[in-house]
Amino acid sequence: MEDLSPRPGDLDPIETASRDEISALQLKRLKTTLDHAYRNSPHYQAQFDKAGVHPDDLKTLSDLSKFPFTVKQDLRDTYPFGMFAVPRERIARIHASSGTTGKPTVVGYTQNDIEMWATCVARSIRAAGGRAGDICHVAYGYGLFTGGLGAHYGAEKLGCTVIPISGGMTERQVTLIQDFKPRIIMVTPSYMLSILDEFRRQGLDPRNSSLAVGIFGAEPWTNAMREEIQQDFDMHAVDIYGLSEVIGPGVASECVETKDGLHVWEDHFYPEIIDPETGDVLPDGELGELVFTSLTKEALPIIRYRTRDLTRLLPGTARAMRRIEKITGRCDDMMILRGVNIFPTQIEEQLLKCAGLAPHFQIELVRAGRMDDMIVHVEAMPHAADDTARAASAKELAHHIKSVVGVSTKVRVGGPDSVERSAGKARRVVDNRPKG
Repeated sequence: MEDLSPRPGDLDPIETASRDEISALQLKRLKTTLDHAYRNSPHYQAQFDKAGVHPDDLKTLSDLSKFPFTVKQDLRDTYPFGMFAVPRERIARIHASSGTTGKPTVVGYTQNDIEMWATCVARSIRAAGGRAGDICHVAYGYGLFTGGLGAHYGAEKLGCTVIPISGGMTERQVTLIQDFKPRIIMVTPSYMLSILDEFRRQGLDPRNSSLAVGIFGAEPWTNAMREEIQQDFDMHAVDIYGLSEVIGPGVASECVETKDGLHVWEDHFYPEIIDPETGDVLPDGELGELVFTSLTKEALPIIRYRTRDLTRLLPGTARAMRRIEKITGRCDDMMILRGVNIFPTQIEEQLLKCAGLAPHFQIELVRAGRMDDMIVHVEAMPHAADDTARAASAKELAHHIKSVVGVSTKVRVGGPDSVERSAGKARRVVDNRPKG
């Protein structure tokens, strides 16, 4: 793979600033943000008053712990525009979640917000090894989802040529990669595996493609998946992090020269790690729930937003900003089976050890009598799709899961293409347990 380390002059000054300089900028911007939220958002004014705090109470960065958390339900309760801190007429764009688990969470952006967002995504693409003039194939979904347009505006900001193909139409995705020869692809990691399958179906060697950098986000993925993608495409696979409530993609990004965690763009977002049960702030290095406060947002300043993502804060390496460890799972997609905590990424890690199985999977939760059970649905590789090979693969995966994760589970191996595909976020867990 090509050496994509930054050249002299590539980085913004803040990316190499001292810790004291970063902290001083954060404190200044945090004071402004809290004041803006309190004066202009009835929701935040009510929340601060209820908690008995005022923006003037913030004297140091650690004082932020005095302020109340924001959770997804707050955005649903104020649906659609009740969280905004500017008049609706100043909103330049609206995004929203799918709303599959309730009312969608609606977020708004002023023109300045969009410019800041594009700057953060451009910085992320550059950190991943992208450069002005590169062709960037954006296969994240467009529309109300923040992925497609967030990646698009950031790539344009960096000076890339953008192919806005969005998700789906996998055969066409491969055709355009072959014909347009993009250097960068931005897509969910699970859909990149579908693109890989399509390369092989067409008899094409993915290592001969033009792709040099893959920027993958919107769902947890493992280092084992990174290695598979890098090997199969002879490309760099780099993680990007974001969520619509905070801004969208570009809150944090891995740097291609280290790939050792995602550097948070701390000049725009202040991270904390808390104990998910008590809400207490944990010291850097300890595993807990990731919380973000925006430092420069106008339309929807977000104060201590509980992401439900589990990670830890680590010192900076390739950049001065602190890193978050690769997301290992979420507080709310953790499964507890017979007293064992399980994340889908743990199942993925074991699946990728099995040569006879494709990397696609879905977990089904069922209940037999009074006991919960888990069925892992996977699919055989074409060369290992006969009954004997499928039975051996099922036994192998079940053994890995029992040995490493610590639970006995049923494994059902279907034929090639038997596991549900998604052009966006993969639906990893299906809960078919009786309700109530």
